[in-house]
Amino acid sequence: MERMLLLPSLGPFHILHPRYNAATVLALLEKAGAPVLYLASHSEESLKEGLWREEDPLLFHLLPWAEAKGIPVVALDEEAHLKEEAEAFRQALAQHPLGKPHLERIHAFDQELLQLLKTPLTPEVLGSQAFLDHLGQIYEGYAQAFGEGPATGFRARRMERVAEALRGREGVVVAELLDYLLLAKSFPEALPKAHEPTEKERQRALLDRAWQLREEDDWAGLLEGLFQIGDPEALYLAAQIYLAAGEWQEALSLMEEVFRMDFQHPGYLPGYVLARFGQLLDLAGERERALRAYRGVLALSWAPEEARTIALAGLRSPFRLP
Repeated sequence: MERMLLLPSLGPFHILHPRYNAATVLALLEKAGAPVLYLASHSEESLKEGLWREEDPLLFHLLPWAEAKGIPVVALDEEAHLKEEAEAFRQALAQHPLGKPHLERIHAFDQELLQLLKTPLTPEVLGSQAFLDHLGQIYEGYAQAFGEGPATGFRARRMERVAEALRGREGVVVAELLDYLLLAKSFPEALPKAHEPTEKERQRALLDRAWQLREEDDWAGLLEGLFQIGDPEALYLAAQIYLAAGEWQEALSLMEEVFRMDFQHPGYLPGYVLARFGQLLDLAGERERALRAYRGVLALSWAPEEARTIALAGLRSPFRLP
C-alpha cells in the first residue's frame, strides 16, 4: 500500500455524488490495504458518545467496515470540541445589533462552498490542484474576513496538531472537507487519484438516488434496481417509492418482508424502518402493532430525528395519508 492516503468526508453530501459515495470511500480503503483508519476531524470522546451521527454520516459505513476487518480506528482531533466555537460565533453575531451584514457575508461563503459541493466530484477531482485551489480560496476568504479562531472553530490550530500526530505514520486518513484542505498541504503525496467504480459503488449510487426520490425520476427503473439489490435498505426504499405513489398496501407488504430481515445496518436504518412500518400499520388499521413499532423507535439507543418525530406523532394519533 501507499504509506498514507488522505480522503475527504463530504458529510451528508456523499449522497449527491455517484462517483464519490460511501462505497467509493470503502473501495479506496480496501485498495489501500490500510493497517489503521485515522479520523482527523473527530476525538475519541465524540466517537464514544456518537456525536458524529448527525454531522458525519459517512461513519455509518466506515466504522462497521473497520470493525469487520479488525482494523483499528484512531480519532486524532483532541480538540474537536472547539468546533462548537464556530456555531457560538454565529449565534453571537445574530444577537448583536450590527451583526446582520457580517452574517450575510458568512452566508455568501456558505453558499459558495455549497455550490462547490454540488458540482460532480470524483476521487481525482478531489485530489486535483484546481479543486484544492478553489476550496482554499473560499476558506481563506472566510478566515481573512472573520479570523482564524472561534469563527473557524480554531481549525488551522487543530489541523496543525493532527498533522504533527500523523507524521511518520502509515494508514488512511479521513477528514472533514475543510480539514482535508489543510492536511493536504502537509501530505500532498497522499491525495486521492483516479479510481474505477465497483459494482458496490453503483449499487450505493442507486440507493442514494432513491433516498432523494423526485417526481421526475424513473420510479419503475429505480424499483427494478432496488429489487435487484434486495437488501433491507433497498427494500425499505422500494416501499418508500410505493408509498409515494399512493400504493401503501404494496409498501406494507415490502415492509413486512424487511421486518423479517436483519435491518440493523446502516445504523440509521432501524429508526426509519420502524417509524415507517408504524405508519403503514396504522393505514392498515393495525393500531396495536403500529404502537409497538413507534415505541421501538424511541427504545433505540439512537434514531434519526425525523424517525423520532414520526414515532412521537404516531403515538399521539394514528397516521393517515394527506
